[in-house]
Order: sequence, then structure tokens, then C-alpha cells
Amino acid sequence: MKPKTIIEPFKIKSVEPIRFTTRDEREKLLKDAGYNPFKLHADDVLIDLLTDSGTSAMSAKQWAGVMEGDESYAGSKSFYKFESAVNKVTHMKYIIPTHQGRAAEKILFSIVGGPGKYFPNNTHFDTTRANIEFSGSVAEDILTEVGMHPEERADFKGNMDIGKLKAFIKEKGAKNIPLCMLTVTNNSGGGQPVSMQNIRDVKEVCKKYSIPLFLDACRFAENAYFIKKREPGYENKSALEIAQEMFSYADGATMSAKKDALVNIGGFLAMNDEQLAMQCRNLLIVTEGFPTYGGLSGRDLEAVAQGLEEVVDEHYLEYRIKSVEYLGNKLIDAGVPIIEPPGGHAIYIDAKRFLPDIPPERYPGQSIVCELYMEGGIRAVEIGSVMFGKYDENGKLIPAMMELVRMAIPRRVYTQSHVDYLIEIVLEVYNNRIKLKDYEITYEAPMLRHFTAEFKPIA
Repeated sequence: MKPKTIIEPFKIKSVEPIRFTTRDEREKLLKDAGYNPFKLHADDVLIDLLTDSGTSAMSAKQWAGVMEGDESYAGSKSFYKFESAVNKVTHMKYIIPTHQGRAAEKILFSIVGGPGKYFPNNTHFDTTRANIEFSGSVAEDILTEVGMHPEERADFKGNMDIGKLKAFIKEKGAKNIPLCMLTVTNNSGGGQPVSMQNIRDVKEVCKKYSIPLFLDACRFAENAYFIKKREPGYENKSALEIAQEMFSYADGATMSAKKDALVNIGGFLAMNDEQLAMQCRNLLIVTEGFPTYGGLSGRDLEAVAQGLEEVVDEHYLEYRIKSVEYLGNKLIDAGVPIIEPPGGHAIYIDAKRFLPDIPPERYPGQSIVCELYMEGGIRAVEIGSVMFGKYDENGKLIPAMMELVRMAIPRRVYTQSHVDYLIEIVLEVYNNRIKLKDYEITYEAPMLRHFTAEFKPIA
């Protein structure tokens, strides 16, 4: 008999204490932070699910690599180890290190973007969209229809809608679309995977119109594992082999290594176009550093190289996916509305169904985020009209497609007891949801407002 309990595929060697707070303390702390959990001190958070980016626990081998880091300014041996590890996964010719994913995006879209340009994606995440829009271009989400319905179940809700992609290219003109992107897994769409067939189909459309295809590959290993478990023909292939096939259809990739490379900082640009790579390296030197370190220390390059080896271990991936699934299923069983099925790196509460009486312009997701912290010290993030809402010419809010609360699970950080505590807090908030308040924005920045916005509750 195969055991039903999924255990952590690691032993704990070092621990970090958590500071406990009372509800009264948390209410004051949140008020002082403008009701924005981004502004809380991390010491005041009990379980931090704000993001899975850069919050992983590194392994003993990664820490050993830190000690071996070669800090030479140019030609560091740690760079060549990093380059080899990235090439093993992507098989791409030109590997450019950056300090994180948004730096890779900034370099890429500064070169290929600009006014009059359009960039289709299954769903852009916040920094990708911001870097595209900062260049003067338009970021267009072309998500498959089922991906827009949180309550519906499908194996690959992160897919791009092929018919809409073709129509979009015909409408805007291929010459105005410098590249197409696929985010794997689809973060803003609920951490949902993209199928290999969809990647192939997108590639076929792009090839027809001579449009390069790039992957936003932050969570490529989780996506590969979903393909292994859900897509016929891949059940006997390794996660690494599946990842390599995913990248084989792409002309380039951006990656925040802070996700599936299991590190606290790092990223890269990878591509096959020599001319574009030269332009990217030139901008890298201006903004990040020399091409063999790109804003990273040698020890960081070592940690990324080792993390890329560890992340495709299928014992790790099984634990990762099933532990998130465990959390999601417990909430579903209790009636809490989430995006179904559970995604790879996070559980997304459907704030529209959780708080149906709070309209988008009163930010139901932010209400849930605030209550999770006040009730149990849980820090989550709103992914809805705070993060993605815009205003029309009259200053009226154009709501986001979905109103979500993301609880992103750091890799190798929390145990089963933490997850069970989290479930208890979510259920407590859900059972008392009638008491939750509306919120309004009192301060916001012109771009990426969710990081620094301030709010106040409305009785």
C-alpha cells in the first residue's frame, strides 16, 4: 500500500523563530501600515504568504555553493556553472544573468517595446505588464475562456486562447507584435498550468507570423510536473525532459530564479537570437553589471545553479504540488470559494464569491487580506482591482477580470502544522465574512500601486 500522507522530502537543519502577536496588536499594526500588508514589518507576520518569490529555504548544497562562490568581476567560474545549469534546462544559446525577473523584463522590453507595440500573453503578471506599459506598449491578456471562471475545473486553465490570439495578430498586425509570451504556470490566472499542446499551438501561430515566442518561466518545473500528471503521453517522461521540451518551442525566456530556482535573489534572460542578445548584454552592462555576473554575486550564481538541479527532483515536486492541493481541498470541502483546481504555488480565494456584497470599487480582496492578518497574523496579497484595476477617462474604476486573494506558499519553509493553522484562520474569516468591511484607497502611486497604496475601511 502506498502511504497517503505526503511528507516533506527534507530534514530541517536550521530554524528561525516566529514572533507571536495578539489581535489588538495586529489591528494597530495594520492601521499604521495603511491597511496594506506590504507595509507591515516581517517580524509582525506569523505566516507570510505574501509571495513565493525569494522566500524559499535553501538546501545544504546551496549553502555550500555560497561558500564556493567565485567573486571575480569578469569570467567568474560561478557564472559558467550558472550558465551550464540554465542551458541544461533551456538548451538556449545566450544566457544573461540578472538580479531578478523584473530586471530581465526591463532589459527585454526596453529594447523590443515602445509606442505602437503590442504584447500578447496568457496573463501578464504585475511587473511584466508594468515594464511593457512603461515602454509605451500595450500588454494584452488572451486567456482561455475556462480560465476566467474560478469555480470551473479543467486540467490546463492557464492556456492561451488560440482563436483569440490569431484574431489579435490580424487586428494589430504582426509587424507591431515584437514577441508573444506564455507565463508558465499562469500566476495571475491562479497558478494554473499551460499544456504542452497549447505551447505547441501558440508556437505554430507565432511561427506563421514570424513572431518570436518567449516563456515567462518563473515556475517552469511546477508546470512540467502538471504536464506529467495531466497530459497524455508525458506520464513516463521526467520533469526535466518535459521542461526541456517546453523550452524547445520558445525563442527566449525570462525567469525570476526566486521561484523555481529555490533562491532568494536572481534571474536570467535566455534566447537564441544573437543580435537581440548583444543588445540585451549592452543594456545589462549599463543597468545591472558585467555580463558574467549581471547584478549577482558569485555565491548567488552558485545557489541558482544548484537550485535548478534540485527543483526538477520529482519527490520535491510531488510534495510541492500535493501540499498546495491539500490546502485547497480542505478549503473547498469547507465551502470556501477558490480557483479550482488548486494551482501549483498558491491558493487563490475568489473574493467575488467570498464577499458578493462588496463591489470591486470597494476592493473585496483587500478586505479579506486585511482580515486574514488581523485574525491570525497571515499575510496574503490581493490580486484583483487593487493590483490590476485601471481608471477610465472619467476616473471611474475599470475592474480587474477577477477579484482574488493569493496565498503563495514559500518553498520548503512551512510544515503541515502551519498549513493546518492557516486553514483554521481562513475558515474563521469565512464563517464571519458578514462582518468584513469595504475599503477605499486614500493614496496610490501611478504604477504598481498595490505595493505602496494606503487604504481605510468603510463601516
